[in-house]
Amino acid sequence: MKPDGVLFSNGPGDPAAVPYAVETVKEIIGKVPVFGICMGHQLLGQALGGKTFKMKFGHHGGNHPVGNLRNGRVEISAQVCVLSYLAKNHNYAVDPASLPAGVEVTHINLNDKSCAGLACAELNLMSLQYHPESSPGPHDSDPGRLYIPKKLDLKEKMKENSRAPV
Repeated sequence: MKPDGVLFSNGPGDPAAVPYAVETVKEIIGKVPVFGICMGHQLLGQALGGKTFKMKFGHHGGNHPVGNLRNGRVEISAQVCVLSYLAKNHNYAVDPASLPAGVEVTHINLNDKSCAGLACAELNLMSLQYHPESSPGPHDSDPGRLYIPKKLDLKEKMKENSRAPV
C-alpha cells in the first residue's frame, strides 16, 4: 500500500492508554504527509515526543473560539463528532512545552489557551484538536480551503523529494 497521506481521526479516551497507536504513528511520520484531528492530534503530539494531559474541564459542545496563530484569525470550532452528531468529549490536550524544536503550535483555544493545532513542515504533518466547521460563516474554519491545500502542497514536495537523486 502506498497512500498519498494518512489521516488519524478522532476516538474516545486517553491517548496515553493506546501506546501501540503512538508507535504506529511514529512509523508513518516522515514517510507520507500526515494529518490528525482530535485524538489523532493528541497521538501525533505524543509521537513527536510531546506529552498529553487530562484537562480540568475539557471542551464540550459547540462554538469554542480558536486562535489561528498563523494568520491571526479567530475560528469557531464545532467540538462535534460529524459522523454521529453527538457532542464531542475532548478531555485531553497536548502540552506545548513538551514538544520538540521544529514543531509549531498553530492554533490555541482562546478560552483556556490549550494547544489546538500543530504543524511540522520538515515531517510533512499538521493536526487540529477540534472539528473545523466547513464555512458556517463566510469562510470560518473551512478545512478544504485553509488546511487541505497546504497538505497537498506538502504531498507534491514529498513526491519531488522522493524522485531526487541520492
